[in-house]
Amino acid sequence: MKKLFKCAIQMLAIAGCLQTGFAQTSESIVPADLRHERIYTVITSRFYDGDVDNNFYNRERIEKGDPHYRGDFKGLAERLPYIKELGFTAVCVTPPVENRGGLDFMGFNAYDYETFEPRLSSEDFAWQDLINAAKQQHLKIIQTLVVNHVSNYGIRNHYFIPRLPLKFYRGPIKPQWPYIYNLGNYKNTFRMDNDNPCAPEWFQDWRHRDPWAAGPLKDPVTGATFPADNLHPERFFSTDEKDLNPEWFHREGWLTTSETTITERVQHAHLDENSIDLATDRWKIRNFFAALGKKYISRGVDGFRIQFARNTDRHDLIYMVEQWRQLKPDLIVIADVAPVEDGYGKLSGSNEPSELCPWWYTRTFNNPHDPGVQNSGLAVMDYPMFKTFATSLCNGHFSGIGNIIKYDWAYADPLSLVTFFHNFDIGPEDGNLTRFSGDTWKAACAYNLLWTMRGVPMLLMGEEFEFMRGMPQKPVLATDLLSTTGKAYLGDNLLADNIEQTMQHPLFQHIRRLNLIRAAVKALATGNLENGSEFISGISFVRNFNNGESYAVVGLSAFIDQDITVNRVLPGNYVDAITGETQTVATTTRSINFTVKANSAGIWVLNGLGKIGNDTTYLR
Repeated sequence: MKKLFKCAIQMLAIAGCLQTGFAQTSESIVPADLRHERIYTVITSRFYDGDVDNNFYNRERIEKGDPHYRGDFKGLAERLPYIKELGFTAVCVTPPVENRGGLDFMGFNAYDYETFEPRLSSEDFAWQDLINAAKQQHLKIIQTLVVNHVSNYGIRNHYFIPRLPLKFYRGPIKPQWPYIYNLGNYKNTFRMDNDNPCAPEWFQDWRHRDPWAAGPLKDPVTGATFPADNLHPERFFSTDEKDLNPEWFHREGWLTTSETTITERVQHAHLDENSIDLATDRWKIRNFFAALGKKYISRGVDGFRIQFARNTDRHDLIYMVEQWRQLKPDLIVIADVAPVEDGYGKLSGSNEPSELCPWWYTRTFNNPHDPGVQNSGLAVMDYPMFKTFATSLCNGHFSGIGNIIKYDWAYADPLSLVTFFHNFDIGPEDGNLTRFSGDTWKAACAYNLLWTMRGVPMLLMGEEFEFMRGMPQKPVLATDLLSTTGKAYLGDNLLADNIEQTMQHPLFQHIRRLNLIRAAVKALATGNLENGSEFISGISFVRNFNNGESYAVVGLSAFIDQDITVNRVLPGNYVDAITGETQTVATTTRSINFTVKANSAGIWVLNGLGKIGNDTTYLR
């Protein structure tokens, strides 16, 4: 009836991590003990609008009535109680610093790391106020940080990338409302959004006059006079990298699709025309971010999520983290290392270098075939697990999970792997292009696994009520608007008239109860994973903290009711946190038997206190 994870057992036994089943020990953990957290991820500009006066339209994909910058710090603070009610302990927010770009609402193209985005700020509510509000709700703030690239304007007060004032552009990209006459910032009196004091004097002169760009402006590089139709558009949007200072930037061209498994190209080439690659292997840049991180920490942030982490060499990130932890030893740091292939590199015989894989960033040993034993102090996103969902949970079964667990020995601390069903721009189904479109019970099964399996669960905003189900995760086609993708504005669902209905969604109730149970059963967050089996319709395993101090036997079922037997468990009195049923496991048998209803879970806790929470559609 059962199929043991034989491969998992063999691999982990070889690694010296396990005696039976699929278990691993935690040789050390991330200083803040990330294992205890349950993380809710927010795209701040699209979450909830607390101040209409700071709303802003980017110059691309414009839809009247739906400004790209619509949510803000104030709105997020107003709905922190919603996140708290759902049962999360930490909020991961998109980068809050000032950005520049044609479609920069996600915050991934920093222009000023020391100024918090005015389009997310209010006269009476700033980034610091959000941090303070989170503290009052006993929620941690994890700030997303991009260290490997900046906007094509450079960095305000530090570096100016040669560029012509955008208001002089005349070309194929025509201004749409509210830009009207040109592509310059429609909210600025002089239509300028590049106010870098490091710019040359001739550029500075245009900052305070000629809002409609009547000109004439003579390009100091080409000698061309502007405005002029279709003349040298690259001087407005493109970067001539030979002009870049190598102490600040790499000058090795732009990354192509065919180069995404070449370490040197991934970590030294520019991502795109709006993302200019910083030389993070230089002391200037490493120390720049070391100092910045300390400034953010002094404001009260609890951790950083490093976006595009694989585009920066592991040792450069570790240097920054070590500097940050001098100020805050318990700082949470999560590296978002998104592999192209299976995520194991040379450990699995992949064509992708280990140096671009998640496990590599959790270690300090320099052998791509051997993880070694050292812990880098970095937690990572569990992309290998995520990549199995298209063929497992999205089809309503758990097959293949054991093939992921067998590599847990590669990570410094597999219990601190951050697990997820959706990420900022990807979903779990084939191609990872859309938000989950399948049956609700399949999503519930996925959350049952993520909340009970090793790792730290992270939820993308809106998953709790199937927001934009089946829609593209991000705009791709020229005609795509944010409102037709996973980047649609979520806030209408959180209005006073709608929030109660939102909170009645079966998945909201499901995730809230999972959070209650995980918070109450220490083994689910901190226990080693052992004694695992896969079923045709389910999976079972044990979570064991400190040799039985907290101990839970977990069985998950999909699509049919499932009878489950788990052998070699600790004897004693067990209570199912889902149903409240009890049973005693004898010393002579050391077997526990129970039935799990379809799409539900059994969580049998040794010396458990009883049923936790009320029955829901998928936990009953």
